[in-house]
Amino acid sequence: MIDSMKEMVKSIPEHIAIIMDGNGRWAEKRNFPRIAGHRAAIKPVRDVVRTCGELGVKYLTLYAFSTENWQRPKTEVKMLMNFLKETIRNEIDEINENNVRLLTIGRTGQLPSYVLKELRSAIEKTSANTGLNLILALSYGGRAEIIDAIKKLCKENTDPETLSEKLFSNYLYNPEIPDPDLLIRTSGEFRVSNFLLWQIAYTEIWVTKVLWPDFKKRHLLEAIGDYQKRERRFGRV
Repeated sequence: MIDSMKEMVKSIPEHIAIIMDGNGRWAEKRNFPRIAGHRAAIKPVRDVVRTCGELGVKYLTLYAFSTENWQRPKTEVKMLMNFLKETIRNEIDEINENNVRLLTIGRTGQLPSYVLKELRSAIEKTSANTGLNLILALSYGGRAEIIDAIKKLCKENTDPETLSEKLFSNYLYNPEIPDPDLLIRTSGEFRVSNFLLWQIAYTEIWVTKVLWPDFKKRHLLEAIGDYQKRERRFGRV
């Protein structure tokens, strides 16, 4: 791992995406309720946001709640939605003070109105910030995003002969966000879990067995250090 932050800045990924996995297992290992794992997940989020801001990362996408997560028990989903509202309210001042701009991707219209209200307020409050772009993937699924993009294309009666990868990308949830350079997955699982399926075609992937609540700044620096050693050819020789 690279020791010096200054050395690391040489080739910092522009966009880092993270699958924050392992909250439930972290809690179960300690005989805590699952919500305790989600509460413990806030500190690593803070650490990652701060560190990415310090390093000059421009975009950080966090997989916070997937389309599949709606299938969890209703009591857990309700608990997660209340926790999401509480977290946004508690963290937004620090996010704003650190010049972070908050964005979202996903079918956010499916979120409860009380969460949407808090979320929209936070997005508006940080809209003029010029530092790190923090993107929360909420009610998000990679397949859902592709289907939603196709629906938009169909409504516009787009000529199939004019369709290209570049044109299709313009119909994704937020086409201004560049594809991730680095995807980090915690908890040791080797799958992408329906996350940014279109965007990660040539993304470098780094997996750690560390459960998300135990993820620390040094793990992020290790991931970036490993990324910097790789040669990205994008299918070329």
